[in-house]
Amino acid sequence: MATFIAIVLSAVLTNNFITAKTYGICPFLGVSKKTSSAAGMGVAVTVVMVLATLVTYPIYTYVMVPLNFEFLEIIFFIFIIASLVQMLEVIIRKISPTLYNAMGVYLPLITTNCAVLGVTELVIGDMSAILGEGVAMNMGWAVLYALFAGLGFTLVMIIMSGMREKLNCYKMPKALSGFPISMVTACFICMAFAVFGYIV
Repeated sequence: MATFIAIVLSAVLTNNFITAKTYGICPFLGVSKKTSSAAGMGVAVTVVMVLATLVTYPIYTYVMVPLNFEFLEIIFFIFIIASLVQMLEVIIRKISPTLYNAMGVYLPLITTNCAVLGVTELVIGDMSAILGEGVAMNMGWAVLYALFAGLGFTLVMIIMSGMREKLNCYKMPKALSGFPISMVTACFICMAFAVFGYIV
């Protein structure tokens, strides 16, 4: 139970991919203008994170390591992630054309989103600081971490989009309007999440 709680708190709050690791900043700033788009992007990234971990973890552990192909992990992982994103893109286009149009160029960018590649790399590395000493990484913990990392990503995307929608209701000074106020908002969100590192 302690390992489960550590994974959840770490993935969502203390080591959030956007606020702590600064992975996935491109969609964070680009797709967070509307809450619906931000939530859609967050769900899409979460799905790709979980699916990518489900595929890459066993391939790395049971194929690449025994054959001493670990040095090719990034190439293999990017290929797998690109394939998953292409499938997801086709599904979203069929199910929700509005969401597909709202995401625009950012949906194919999930392929090179460092948050997705980051989670697949993290779960095959040394995660003893999160799992605790003596707890070995396995498929279950890897997928769980990917799931909550995606939920943490989605949470920050929704918070940012809500803040930007509120800011659009106010008249900003010319020097702050648009991208500058978005960066200031992002900084305050990151500082708010940094507090969890001291509490947890």
